[in-house]
Amino acid sequence: MTTDTPARLLQLLSLLQTPREWPGGELADRLRVSRRTVRRDIDRLRELGYPVQATKGADGGYRLVAGKAMPPLVLDDEEAVAIAVGLRAGAGHAVEGVEEASVRALAKLEQVLPARLRHRVSTLQAATTPLTSGDGPRIAPETLTVMASTVAGHERLRFAYRDKDGGESRRLTEPHRLVSTGRRWYLVAYDLDRADWRTFRVDRVSEPFATGVRFAPRELPTGSAAEYLRRSIQRRQETYEFAVRFAAPAEQIAMRMPAWLGVPEDDGEGGCVLQGTSGDPVEWLAVRLAMTGYEFTVRGPGELVECVRELGGRLSRAAETDPGSPRR
Repeated sequence: MTTDTPARLLQLLSLLQTPREWPGGELADRLRVSRRTVRRDIDRLRELGYPVQATKGADGGYRLVAGKAMPPLVLDDEEAVAIAVGLRAGAGHAVEGVEEASVRALAKLEQVLPARLRHRVSTLQAATTPLTSGDGPRIAPETLTVMASTVAGHERLRFAYRDKDGGESRRLTEPHRLVSTGRRWYLVAYDLDRADWRTFRVDRVSEPFATGVRFAPRELPTGSAAEYLRRSIQRRQETYEFAVRFAAPAEQIAMRMPAWLGVPEDDGEGGCVLQGTSGDPVEWLAVRLAMTGYEFTVRGPGELVECVRELGGRLSRAAETDPGSPRR
């Protein structure tokens, strides 16, 4: 019999978080307590904010349902390792869609993982190779998690940085946000030594160190970190303006295109127009537009129009059946 009430509540919560209904008798047997104790523990969980639903019947049943807010999850060792490995793999390859929220989740999870589980996570990741990966540089997940924790905790961050020419320097910053462009991660931060805002490519960062010194967040010169990054990239490299009309609402396109490329606007005809500035190769932008899954028309520039035309022709030819090949 489990006499430690907190431990028993955690065990009960772990069972209820499995997507099924648990008869009261089965819960009592699992916990080796009386049904009355189970009912009392269920009431305690409800007081803590866990929406436990009871059903009537000969034996009675309980299950956890969706509530107004997500209560803390209880994970067993295997579940915690699986989630950490997945988050680390996504963060390390800068996969688009794995944004700052995912990195914050990874930082929180790894902070509380026991040493034995952290070792298992590292071993599993080192032993696996993804079938596909983006064309961006790979990043150590530990680098992202350290940065994410300092962003969330308003804690000064020190690191070594290598610029595009290979020059090495040490930076002391007040980190503001991590921003993913799909191919790369960037840190937007206030550089204390230079007394100005800067953007840092995370793949060029090494030896990140959380100093433990807290700071009051400063206000960015622009409204958002994504907008600041977009302008910073424009200043550093040759860019071009583009305009594309999609046969889809702006809300749908905004979920499928990086925010730093621009904000799509509805055109009143069931579609939307995306205008922006990019420093990426037109080939990359052409593929990125096609990956939205919606019909689109490129209005400019001419280089992008030609690139999309060539890409479309190449894909059409690739889909043609070779008369000499065997049919399946």
